[in-house]
Amino acid sequence: MRRLQNLLDKNQKWSASIREQQPDFFEQLSKQQAPKYLWIGCSDSRVPADQITGLMPGELFVHRNVANQVIHTDLNCLSVIQYAVDYLKVEHVIVCGHYGCGGVQEAVLNRKLGLIDNWLRHVQDVRYKHQSTLSKIEDHEALLNHMYELNVVEQAVNVCETTVVQDAWLRGQNLTVHSWIYGLKDGLLRDLGFCAASSETVEENYHQAINAITSAS
Repeated sequence: MRRLQNLLDKNQKWSASIREQQPDFFEQLSKQQAPKYLWIGCSDSRVPADQITGLMPGELFVHRNVANQVIHTDLNCLSVIQYAVDYLKVEHVIVCGHYGCGGVQEAVLNRKLGLIDNWLRHVQDVRYKHQSTLSKIEDHEALLNHMYELNVVEQAVNVCETTVVQDAWLRGQNLTVHSWIYGLKDGLLRDLGFCAASSETVEENYHQAINAITSAS
């Protein structure tokens, strides 16, 4: 059996560096979890949520899947959202995609990969929904960039439409849903303009974000 000793060694160094800065950090962290943010992102190994936001362990509750999808039949994602909203009382849900997302690329190319094709079907639904705009874009890279962005906004709206978020807003809970995208080439996060803090603000924010994306085509 091969042991991943190199990873265990790196863990030792990481733990030591944290304790050097704050000796009681892990002791305090073990007693509670009180993040203000839920991050719903892509599984891509190049997009580590904690690191790119500059947050420490315990400050960000994270759910990741291929192409940062929020699907209303995905009990895994919905359970994460419920736990974060109802029990951890997060104040912000951030849906974050990234440029260069392989899942979105494969959905656009419609190549047959196997089981994951069923998952990426939802990304293709986004493309079909915005086909009238996307069909006018001749440059393939520009089309993909629009798809990365449109997919994030659509998934952020899906978060808003969950019963968990709807119920939280009905009881007056402080909760805002955001749409962000990350650039692999520069390491920067960008706000895509959708930011909803109540049911009443979802539609207006959605149209504004979509118009900002499509007007750049």
